[in-house]
Amino acid sequence: MKLIIAYIQPHALNDVKQELYKAEVYKVSITNALGCGQQKGYTEQYRGVETEVNLLKKVRVEIAVNDNFVKPTVDAIIRGARSGEIGDGKIFILPIEETIRIRTGETGSVAIG
Repeated sequence: MKLIIAYIQPHALNDVKQELYKAEVYKVSITNALGCGQQKGYTEQYRGVETEVNLLKKVRVEIAVNDNFVKPTVDAIIRGARSGEIGDGKIFILPIEETIRIRTGETGSVAIG
């Protein structure tokens, strides 16, 4: 079992969701996030005052999958989020020690679904 965490551009979210559905990955958690990486932000002026904006809007996508769904899930995220420009995002894959479905008490890969 793995937890896949992806940080993507907000405008790419619909494309990523469509690609995940095509890959038969339906269970996903989405969170708005702020961050910066290689983009380093930008400078803007507001009422004559120059301010540096270095925390950019991102979307955090979290998906818990069984081992056989890791590659299709990652490939779907890449297909939906890739533009070829700096700031497309990052994907992290972490091991899951245990999963428990609260409603039934099922554990392990059965609980992920």
